[in-house]
Amino acid sequence: MVIKTILLPAVSTNCYLVADEASKRCAIVDPGDPDPRILSTVRAEGWEVQCILLTHAHYDHTMGVPALRQELPGVPVYVHPGDAEMPKPFFRIEEMGELTFYQDGDHVQVGRVDLEVLHTPGHTQGSVVLRAGDTLLTGDTLFKGSMGRTDLPGGSYDAMRASLRRLGGLEGDLTVLPGHMDPSTLDHERKYNYYLKEAMKED
Repeated sequence: MVIKTILLPAVSTNCYLVADEASKRCAIVDPGDPDPRILSTVRAEGWEVQCILLTHAHYDHTMGVPALRQELPGVPVYVHPGDAEMPKPFFRIEEMGELTFYQDGDHVQVGRVDLEVLHTPGHTQGSVVLRAGDTLLTGDTLFKGSMGRTDLPGGSYDAMRASLRRLGGLEGDLTVLPGHMDPSTLDHERKYNYYLKEAMKED
């Protein structure tokens, strides 16, 4: 498995390319801007895009989808159904085309790479974390030293706390690749992230 990060400066979002080296297939995760570097990187590596995966449906994670659809007809776009009714201006669903919904516990295969869907509401109703082996693509749920905001439509602090507790309870020191800012590890966040530590306390 290879994961490449493309920082989209227009929206300060981390777009990830998750690829299986053997099959040369890849997934695009959170294309928040129609940045030409996304497809130029895919083509430079000789990869074939199998799917587009969204950790949630806010515009800064989805604005690149319409342009990618033009270049990649027939490639499915996955999102959790909890975000399908997100109000404008956060999500322009009419521009997204047909969506494929995934749920908690679903798996998306990209060649030999297995991505497990963990439903982690809190930032939005349909937020998910995608687990690929020992790596967590955490979207706007878990950041290095912080968490996603919960004051936007569909957000919930209680739901976020439960989602963080779930992530904190995963076994192992997993790599954390968030939707914004720097990467981290789960052990680092368990030790230093105030919000994660609070979420893991016994009620």
